[in-house]
Formats: sequence, structure tokens, C-alpha cells
Amino acid sequence: MAKSYIDFEVSKEVQDKTLDALRLARQGGNVRKGVNEVTKSVERGLASLVVIAADVEPEEVVMHIPTLCKQKNIAYVFVPSKLELGKAIGMNVACSSVAVEKTGSADAAVKDVVARITGKSSASGESQKTQEKKESRPQQKKEPKPKKEQQASEPAKAPEN
Repeated sequence: MAKSYIDFEVSKEVQDKTLDALRLARQGGNVRKGVNEVTKSVERGLASLVVIAADVEPEEVVMHIPTLCKQKNIAYVFVPSKLELGKAIGMNVACSSVAVEKTGSADAAVKDVVARITGKSSASGESQKTQEKKESRPQQKKEPKPKKEQQASEPAKAPEN
């Protein structure tokens, strides 16, 4: 049975690249492990990539993370196994979620994973979702407000009779 918190399926290639990026990020960067640390990192806006295991039981433990990531515009991806995720960051135990805060030497690898997830090119400065939001907003014209100084400096005219 599919988990309710999994929004999209990730190809095996992207999963492998994600785990490789995590291996690089743990060596030279800053990686947060565990649901509580990931939640804090996302809420503070420090995470650049969030990785969530797909086999978490009960699923309510990590169910809030994708929603938080969407609100903060942070890329997230799913990997199939907690054990693989734990091994990728150098732990001998399973790990349900990981947040990459500082990429270090894994900068190019993390940007590549984020580009594959969001569907944008790594050279572009905006995600596809951000671009769609901007396009869907109606453009508002700003009219200059009259300055009070100009109105006050004009002499009062007497009514003509």
C-alpha cells in the first residue's frame, strides 16, 4: 500500500544521485539527521535539500515534512529505505529523514538533484513552481500618489464671483 505522504515517485537514477550527494555532503557540509532536526531546519529555512525515507512506520512521524517543505519552497525527495538513508550519511542505524543545510563539496551534486526534482535547469535561478506562481498572479499597476508637499505649497485660490 502506498504511503499517503509520498507525493511523487522518484526514479532509481535520481535516488542513487541523491544518496551520492548525501555521502558527499556529510564529509564537507552540514547534514541534519532525524525528524526533529529536519523539521527545525526546514522551519528555520536553512535546509537546501530534504530526503525522506518511504518506509517509515507509522507514517504520521514524517507526514508533516513534505507540507513544510512546500510552504518554505525547499526541495524534497523520497528514497525507498531508511537503512539506505542512514548508511548514506554514515550511520549504522536507519534514519527516516535528512536535511542538507550546508552542501560543502557536494554543492554541484545537490544542485543537480534539486534540478531533477523541481524540473528546472541548474543554471536557472527560480524553481518551476515559483515561476508558475509569478505567471498566474495578475500584474498590478502602481499609480504614483500625489505628494502632500505640492498640495500644501500651492496658494489657496479665492473663489471667483
